[in-house]
Amino acid sequence: MAAYDLEEQEQLDNLKHWWQQHGNKVAGIALAAALGVVSWQGWNWYQNQQADRASTLFGKLQQSLMENKPQETRALAGELMEKYGKTSYASLGALLAARVSFDAGDLKAAQTQLEWAETHGDDEVRDLARLRRAGVLLDEKAYDAALELLAPKPLETFAPAYAELKADVLFAQGKPAEARSAYQEALALLKAQTEKVSAAAEEEAGEKPADAPAAKAEDTDPLSTNPAAQLLQQKLDALGDA
Repeated sequence: MAAYDLEEQEQLDNLKHWWQQHGNKVAGIALAAALGVVSWQGWNWYQNQQADRASTLFGKLQQSLMENKPQETRALAGELMEKYGKTSYASLGALLAARVSFDAGDLKAAQTQLEWAETHGDDEVRDLARLRRAGVLLDEKAYDAALELLAPKPLETFAPAYAELKADVLFAQGKPAEARSAYQEALALLKAQTEKVSAAAEEEAGEKPADAPAAKAEDTDPLSTNPAAQLLQQKLDALGDA
C-alpha cells in the first residue's frame, strides 16, 4: 500500500512539474478555443440578424415597386446595398433598382446598379446583371462594349438569352449574316434546354401508358408553343434568306 502511495505521489509530482512547464500554454489554447466557439456563434447570430433585417427591407422594396414608387424603390435598394451588401437581398435589390432607373431613362444609374449586382451577386445574379448591362449598352449604341460583356460563357439557364442579345447587337451593327448565325444558335440552345426540361418532367411523371394517345405533329416540336422561340423565329424571318 505504501509503495502504491509512493508511486501515486510520484505521478502527482510529475503532473505538477509538467503543468508548471506547460500549464500556461494549455490554458491559452483552451481559452483560444473557447473564444473561437463564442466568436463563431456570435458571427452566425450577426449574420442571421443581418439577413432578417435585409429580408424585411427587401419586402418593403418589393411593395414600393408594386405601388409604382420609383424614388422610394431606389432609396431602399441603396440602403440594402450600403448596410446589407453581403446578403443576397442587396444584389436582388440592385437589379430591381436598375430596372426602375432604366424605365425612367436614367441609363447611367442603371449601369451603376447593374455593375454592383454583377460584382456582389452569386453566379445567377452576375449573369443576369451582365445580360441586362449589355441590353443597356445596346440602347446606348455601345455595340462593342455590349459584345464584350456577352463574350464570357454564362450559366446554361442564360445561354439562349445571351445568344439572342448578341444577335440583336450584331443586327444593329449591320451584320445580318452574323446575326442570323447567332439567332440560330439561340434557337438551338433554347431547343436543347426545352427538351432537357421535358425529358426530366416525363421521367418524374413515369413512363407514358401504352394506351396513351399519339402526339400530334405540332406537339413533337418542343418549341411550338414557346413564346421566346416564336420571337426568335420572327427575328430570323425578318432577316430573310442568308
